[in-house]
Amino acid sequence: MISLSKDDFSFIGTDLIRPECVVATKKGDLFASHAGKQGGIVKLANSGGQEFILAKHGDIPEGFVPNGFALLPDGSFLIANVGDQGGVYNLKRDGTLIPFLLEIEGKILPACNFVYRDEQERIWISVSTWAKNRDESFKKDVADGFVILVDGRGSRIVADDIGFANETKLDPSGRWLYVNETMGRSICRYPINDKGNLGLRETYADYDVGIFPDGFDFDRKGGIWCTSVVSNRLVRIDPDGSQISVFDGGDLDVVNRAEKAYQNDVYTRDHLVAGNKSILGNCASIGFGGLDLKTGFIGSLASDKIVTFRSPIAGVVPPHWNF
Repeated sequence: MISLSKDDFSFIGTDLIRPECVVATKKGDLFASHAGKQGGIVKLANSGGQEFILAKHGDIPEGFVPNGFALLPDGSFLIANVGDQGGVYNLKRDGTLIPFLLEIEGKILPACNFVYRDEQERIWISVSTWAKNRDESFKKDVADGFVILVDGRGSRIVADDIGFANETKLDPSGRWLYVNETMGRSICRYPINDKGNLGLRETYADYDVGIFPDGFDFDRKGGIWCTSVVSNRLVRIDPDGSQISVFDGGDLDVVNRAEKAYQNDVYTRDHLVAGNKSILGNCASIGFGGLDLKTGFIGSLASDKIVTFRSPIAGVVPPHWNF
């Protein structure tokens, strides 16, 4: 049985602000989203240095808040803006910010959650809700999240009716698109055909009480590692669907209040941020790196550092590994 304790964690980085998403490369570099006064990406170099790549030039939206992002072959980043103006932007290494996608099917894109680039250079974007006030979607019976595909045929919505769509990515086979549903409290998946069209949705796993799923990643034994905000739990889903709590860093009173509010449809942002004081800082994402892909990195909503740990199981090679 896989289990972690506080003693298994180390911390890297300084003065980070909302490092929600983490991306590791074969070179040993780690990138994380950064939501400071000037939003952008922070690079934690294998050599030990730290560099802030901030949006300084170009078309910078007011209240730019980087969330999930993808590392591109040219070294730039595609960033989901979870700020009020929404959209997806391309951040160059010189600090130039360029709009990538600001509307879909004739509508202005609201706050965006995650961006994923697959091996075929297709871009998958998750949008949690159409609601301008995202608190309105913090209910278990609201499912207006969706996923956008950008490929050679343009951009289009390929999956919808998702209960607060969060991180999305393809499995190692490239044949399935997985999506974490924070308010739907499940991880669902869709088969992908040769043209990039999706088949019927399947519920891969329903999460246990107290889990508010956010980010996830795959390991080489077919498992899925999931981070839960609020309860600050790290959960692994086995290929047979069984789940184990690898680490529980939550405050029981905080979790119980959030769970009661969720069940009564009165869950708000206050319940979310109540999980900020955990050692995991309201964990929001997980990725694997290191030469053996056995170093886990945990991103968060509230910590000023990145949590790291050694895993007994290696993660899968991500599409950006050699960039």
